Amino acid sequence: MTIPFVVMPPGDGFLGLPEEDAVSYAEAKAVVVPFGLEASVSYGGGTAAGPAAMITASHQVELFDEDLWREPFRDFGVVTLAQPDFSPNDIAAALEVLEGLNSQLLEDDKFPIVFGGEHSITPGAIRPFLEKYPDLIVLHFDAHADLRDGYEGEHFSHAAAIRRVLDHPTLPIVSVGIRNISAEEIPFLDANRHRMTIHWGKDRDSWNVDEIVGPLKGRPVYVTFDLDGFDSSVMPATGTPEPGGFFWNDAMVILKAAAQAGTFVGADINELAPIQDFPAPDFLAAKLAYKILSYGLAG
Repeated sequence: MTIPFVVMPPGDGFLGLPEEDAVSYAEAKAVVVPFGLEASVSYGGGTAAGPAAMITASHQVELFDEDLWREPFRDFGVVTLAQPDFSPNDIAAALEVLEGLNSQLLEDDKFPIVFGGEHSITPGAIRPFLEKYPDLIVLHFDAHADLRDGYEGEHFSHAAAIRRVLDHPTLPIVSVGIRNISAEEIPFLDANRHRMTIHWGKDRDSWNVDEIVGPLKGRPVYVTFDLDGFDSSVMPATGTPEPGGFFWNDAMVILKAAAQAGTFVGADINELAPIQDFPAPDFLAAKLAYKILSYGLAG
C-alpha cells in the first residue's frame, strides 16, 4: 500500500503506544489527523497548538476503559499522521488539503478523526463523507450555532462552520448544547427546521437522550465536537468559552447512545486553545477522542 502522507512513530502519536502495542497504517482502523488551522478566530487565539497538545496529553490517558471493561484501542488500532502542510492564511485552500486527506483515508477504509484547529475545519473534513454516505447525519456538540453566512468577511469562518456544512441541501444535523445564537442566524434556522434539531443548553436538565439520538438510528454518523460545548468551568481552554454548558458525563451518555443508535464513520474535535502550564483541558480533549473512538469502533 502506497501511503501519500507521513505516519508518526507510535510512541509519538496518539496514546503514545509502545512498539509492541502499535499497528501499521495498513492494520489500523482509526487514523488521527492533526490539522491546527487558525485563521478566523474572533476572540481568544491558540487553536493552532490544539492538535499537538491533545496528542501530548493523550500519552497520559489510561488505555483501559472502565465502561467497556477492556483496552478498546486493541479492537481497532490507531495511527497518527504528521500534520500536513497547508496555508494558514487561506481557509478554502486548507480545507481542500483536509478534504483530500480524508478522501484517501475513506478510500482506504479508515475512520478519520481530525484534531483541530478552529471549527472551520469541519466543512472540509466532512466533504468526502457526504460523497460516500448519501444518508449521512451530523451529531454536533457546541456552544454556538455557527449558522452565520460568513463572519468578518470570511466565508469559511469558524462562526460559519455549520452553515457551510449545511450548504449540502439534504444533510440533517442534530446539535447539542447550543446557548449562543445571533439574530442574523434565526432566518436560516427557521427555514431549515425540517433538517435541523437543536437541543439548547438552557434545557440541559430536561434533555431526553433517546430523543436526542433518535434521528441517528440506523444511519452513518459524523461527529463534530467543538470543545466550547462543555461548560467553561471544565473547558476554559477555548477561544470562545460560554457558561451554561454540559459536563463530561452528559457528553458520554449521549455519545454512547449515539454510537449504539447509528454507526460512527468519522469525527473531528476542534477549538482547543491550550493554556500554558494548565494541562487539564488538553487531557479532557484527548480522553474525549479516545472515548469517541472506543464507543464508535469498539462499543
